[in-house]
Amino acid sequence: MLHGSNQIASFEFSTAGRVIFGAGTLGKAAPAAAAMGRRALVVTGSTTGRAAPLLDSLAVHGVQSVTFAVDREPTTHLVSAAVARARADGCDLVIGIGGGSVLDTGKAVAILLTNGGEPLDYLEVIGRGQPFTQPAAPYVAVPTTAGTGTEVTRNAVLASPEHRVKVSLRGHWLLPRLAIVDPELTFSLPPAVTASTGLDALTQLIEPYVSVRANPLTDALCLSGMRRAARSLQRAFERGEDTAAREDMSLASLFAGLALANAKLGAVHGFAGVLGGMLHAPHGAICGRLLPHAMVVNVRALHERSPGSDGLRRHDEVARALTGRSDAVADDGVAWVQELCGVLGVPTLASYGLTRDDFGDAIEKTAISSSMKGNPIALSEDEMREILTLAL
Repeated sequence: MLHGSNQIASFEFSTAGRVIFGAGTLGKAAPAAAAMGRRALVVTGSTTGRAAPLLDSLAVHGVQSVTFAVDREPTTHLVSAAVARARADGCDLVIGIGGGSVLDTGKAVAILLTNGGEPLDYLEVIGRGQPFTQPAAPYVAVPTTAGTGTEVTRNAVLASPEHRVKVSLRGHWLLPRLAIVDPELTFSLPPAVTASTGLDALTQLIEPYVSVRANPLTDALCLSGMRRAARSLQRAFERGEDTAAREDMSLASLFAGLALANAKLGAVHGFAGVLGGMLHAPHGAICGRLLPHAMVVNVRALHERSPGSDGLRRHDEVARALTGRSDAVADDGVAWVQELCGVLGVPTLASYGLTRDDFGDAIEKTAISSSMKGNPIALSEDEMREILTLAL
């Protein structure tokens, strides 16, 4: 029983209509899709090789399909082209099978098919920010990486080359109708992709846990996910055939998506969305480079301006989950993350072309990002600049 100040604040939890997890569960995609529509736009990576078994299975179950390849992070123009393709081919169903870029493209197509208009009509920050008024077309999300968790989130991240920023389409109706998380699809990921996507998942477990929007349900997911990532990310990186490690990371990624969709993120993702629009760099690599430095600055700011805060206690809990030590404190968690990033070979931001001349623009855009609203404490411009300086 809870007493006094420990009373639990009200919260909401939303996710995909149905989630299926487990080795070999890709086989359930086509039968489920057949109950949703007759003609599917299948969004894939640059090649359809990994999607071939799904395409064959769709045909067996009476679902016609056309493919749309995504070979880079989705832009507003790419999404508009995909929507036009779906309309021209009479698609009443969308399936995404690939990494985060593929799944985000699929989400955007599904929602625009039924709501009409262009991405900029609905995009936050740079667009008109109009709300969606109609449910999305049925969408099945099948991740082939273990990192973004976008199969269970209610936003789709798009890049706008003109604005040099990445921003989101956002709304409850972007949640997929079905998410199928089959760890077997990640077994062939190369080490660099395993590292960057895994660091994205780790960041998306830490940030919602220390977020001002954390709740008991996301807390449980984050703690379990952090422990899984802590024991398995390096193993999956070094031994891609390690089945248990791959399963752990797929589950950690799923938990991360569930958490961030319901408890927000923080400074790392605030910066990562902006920097992703400025640099040609993997999102997860940016997150991994920023993470330990954002943790240092957040902890110091909490000590200075909110010494009795729950945010400090939560950073200590993060350290315990990552290190497995019951006596660990926040600084130990930072050291653990720094060591992991060294093992995984995370590049500096300077290696991707970031310079100090870019800081002002990056800080200005990050300060108004959605993710910053979840940070455990409001950061000053100087503190934000320090994070970038340390990560440079």
